[in-house]
Amino acid sequence: MKDISVGPAAQAQTQRATPKDWLGLVVLAFAVLLIAVDGTVLDLALPFISSDLSPSSNQLLWIIDVYSFVLAGLLITMGTLGDRIGRRKLLLIGAAGFGIASVVAAFATSPEMLIAARVLQGVSGATLMPATLGLIRTIFTDPRQRVVAIGVWGAMAGGGAAAGPLVGGWLLEHFWWGSVFLINIPVMLALIAFGPLVIPESKDPNPGTFDLISSGLSMAALVPLVYAVKETAAHGISVVNVGAALVGIGAGILFVRRQRRLDDPMIDLQLFSNPAFSTAVFTNFLSVFALAGVLFFGAQYLQLVLGNSPLEAGLLLLPGTASSIVTSLVAAYLVRIWSPATVLGAGLAAAAVGAAVLFGLRVDSGPALFIIGFVLVGAGAGTALTLTSDLVVSSVRPERAGAASAVSETAYELGIALGVAVLGTVVMSYFRRGLDVSGLDSDHAASAQETLGGAASVARDLPAELGTALTESAHAAFVQGMHTASLATAAVLAATAVYVVLRLRRK
Repeated sequence: MKDISVGPAAQAQTQRATPKDWLGLVVLAFAVLLIAVDGTVLDLALPFISSDLSPSSNQLLWIIDVYSFVLAGLLITMGTLGDRIGRRKLLLIGAAGFGIASVVAAFATSPEMLIAARVLQGVSGATLMPATLGLIRTIFTDPRQRVVAIGVWGAMAGGGAAAGPLVGGWLLEHFWWGSVFLINIPVMLALIAFGPLVIPESKDPNPGTFDLISSGLSMAALVPLVYAVKETAAHGISVVNVGAALVGIGAGILFVRRQRRLDDPMIDLQLFSNPAFSTAVFTNFLSVFALAGVLFFGAQYLQLVLGNSPLEAGLLLLPGTASSIVTSLVAAYLVRIWSPATVLGAGLAAAAVGAAVLFGLRVDSGPALFIIGFVLVGAGAGTALTLTSDLVVSSVRPERAGAASAVSETAYELGIALGVAVLGTVVMSYFRRGLDVSGLDSDHAASAQETLGGAASVARDLPAELGTALTESAHAAFVQGMHTASLATAAVLAATAVYVVLRLRRK
């Protein structure tokens, strides 16, 4: 088995990938697919978990969110660790941990046991994501083949996140809630069995010392920030959320200062002076920001306004998911004809048009217009994920691919969190202001103003006439909020498209 301990000399070597390398990509792609699915597959299982394990509202939130908190907090640490001890070794350790955690989660008998399993899943997921992209960077040295490989990687990452609710819906119709975790086991076993045979080891031959303080600061920066934006999106601004955000920002400032002083920094901050790297990270963040926000309010619109079941809503989201997967792959070929700036700018412009299309949605407009808009947003996000990931890893020396990949993955996770938080807050602020609760008592009014689902639940308990009036008011207020969020998303994406073309036009 070859060991790619890459150094500066190796960077200049470009070799065509072998059939075994492409088999290795298949194994890596399926691992990424399952990690992405696992981030969203749990949503539909929550009612069943609540019935079986009887968690408190606080415990239920931790069951949902602790995975992404831990994953985001450890990405930079694990990316750097993989560069030092070997990305394949870290990948296999992570696969074993993810498999064990999935079994524990599937057969959890208490909320505490399930939360602990989700923490272990987050730790293991943080080892897998940057390791997969870092390995692709060192396996595929030919630029054209590498962008195709990253296109496959991006298709699995984007498609998996959007397919999670659909997979979860099907499993829950046929099996018990633990089945949403057991789907991970066959793929993780295959990764452990075949990974050493088809994936070469790669690492930095001169990694320097591993700085535990930097690792702690990176976690202290990211975990509170992700917590703050998620909680703000769900429950509004509070003293605790603001405090968590300030802690995260303070730790982030200390982390940056420390990196500037270290001889062997965890993240080389000079990378951000490279226009290709900084633009790619920024664009990755904003494209995922838009996609996550549209998914957040779009899924509620399809279910709670148009009245589709969760499985039906998942099916209506499939065209947009498919669009993201297809464009992730097609982008790899388009950059052979046009420059990355042109292809990336066009993808973002298409996504901006898609977000603007959503302004035309009405309470009774049906799903067709949403599907069209989401297809365009998905196309732009798929294009961006492939090309920004390739720009990130090709902007650094191969031996630093894991750390660079971790930066890209961190931008992706923060984009998801902030997309839901910011755009969700916009939608919900309009919803709460526009909802007519004049005929309700204080308890019902508070419940109705919490979420669109809460308003629907209250409406079902009211007399027919009052319930109908509340439902119509809730739908109208929510759609009005969607209009504002859609226009804001379109403006952000259009501005990003112009920014990308100007910054990367010479790339």
